[in-house]
Amino acid sequence: MYIVPFVWLYVAFMMAVAEATSPIGTLLGAGVTFVLYGLLPVGLILYFMGSPARRRANRQAAQAQADANPAPSDSDQGDSSGHASAHPVAPEREKS
Repeated sequence: MYIVPFVWLYVAFMMAVAEATSPIGTLLGAGVTFVLYGLLPVGLILYFMGSPARRRANRQAAQAQADANPAPSDSDQGDSSGHASAHPVAPEREKS
């Protein structure tokens, strides 16, 4: 799976070497060639190729967390509205 990116990096490296050793080439040009023709495209391709695996790992981690922390039952929820009481202080029970 990773042989094509490695071969492309080799080709981009050889292009950079050819530019650096050329009489009209510079080391700066060779570096720019390697980054723009080698590292940047290969990095993007590897990132996009790895996105399904990252998505799958995120789903598995979320599922494992959901399995480890089950949702509370209705009896644990109180009125189960999910909102705080409208009263700032809970009412006291009157003694009779």
